[in-house]
Amino acid sequence: MAVQSLKPKEFLSYSSLSPILDVRSPGEYRHAHIPGAISLPLFNDKERAIVGTAYKQESREAAIKLGLDYFGSKMRNMVEEAENFIKAGPNPSEKTILIHCWRGGMRSGAVAWLLDLYGFKVYTLEGGYKAYRNWVLAQFEKSYSFNILGGNTGSGKTYILLNMRKKGHHIIDLEGLANHKGSAFGNIGMPEQPGPEMFENMLAKELFYQSDGGNTIWLEDESQRIGNVHIPVALWQTMRTSPVYFLKIPFDERLKFLIKEYGILEKERLVNAIIRIRKRLGGLETKNAISFLIEDNVEEAFRILLHYYDKFYNRSLQNRSDWEKLVHYIPCIDVDENKNYHLIIDKAGFVTSG
Repeated sequence: MAVQSLKPKEFLSYSSLSPILDVRSPGEYRHAHIPGAISLPLFNDKERAIVGTAYKQESREAAIKLGLDYFGSKMRNMVEEAENFIKAGPNPSEKTILIHCWRGGMRSGAVAWLLDLYGFKVYTLEGGYKAYRNWVLAQFEKSYSFNILGGNTGSGKTYILLNMRKKGHHIIDLEGLANHKGSAFGNIGMPEQPGPEMFENMLAKELFYQSDGGNTIWLEDESQRIGNVHIPVALWQTMRTSPVYFLKIPFDERLKFLIKEYGILEKERLVNAIIRIRKRLGGLETKNAISFLIEDNVEEAFRILLHYYDKFYNRSLQNRSDWEKLVHYIPCIDVDENKNYHLIIDKAGFVTSG
């Protein structure tokens, strides 16, 4: 068998059936990686630095000799780990494996040679992770068919979006990818956010799979910034010119939903979140909201915050070109993911699948 090199699109297409082994150093992998890739480093961070220094200050040959010293003692372990990844994968009967490093050079070449010698069918990524990143950035420049799910804070938009996924619609959960619910309170009770590059990698993967065949994709209406990550500019501009299906739900119904969602969270973290928006909320309203929380009057605290977020969101909604043509209002009685799902789909002209 011979090792074959694939461009990023083909490489990713194979990844649904075969494991991707990222043979870069642990530090490179932690910074960001192809979603779903498994870290199998040829060199640890210290070894990579030593080999890299030899390459720059001495010669390519000196670097290769150093690399072979490190590689030799790891060969058996890397073969056995690769076998285990295959056994645990979706297609254990096929000994097919995908490998990449930073530029598709010596590191992936060495591991590919070893696994090919052992009997694996090996594909490498042409141009390595660097080429993959260029592919990622190109995804955000493409034209997409989006429908935007809008609604004031407390409308249960994320629950509806996930309900859409269950019923067979194509959706991208931006807040799920970002591990953040999009407000000053959005990180409370959530896992650590991915870094900006990793967020882009995950988003590009979703765009690649969800848009296959020109599908219309549903997204929640978001600010460009979600916690510490940002929606890429070109993609954000596409979202801002896409149709918005806006849930009009009574204030008190949304307030009840928010109390249920956020009222159980740690009081100290809620107070700290209010302090972070004090400049926009205003001194008096900040003081009142915090006082209500300290007195365990969550309803009145959240009432203040919900009025603030309604004003903020409505300005953002209308800060679109042709917003009156783009925004389609959908009156709803309460926050109910099933009832409101059907109202949205009927308004958008989709055939329901459940």
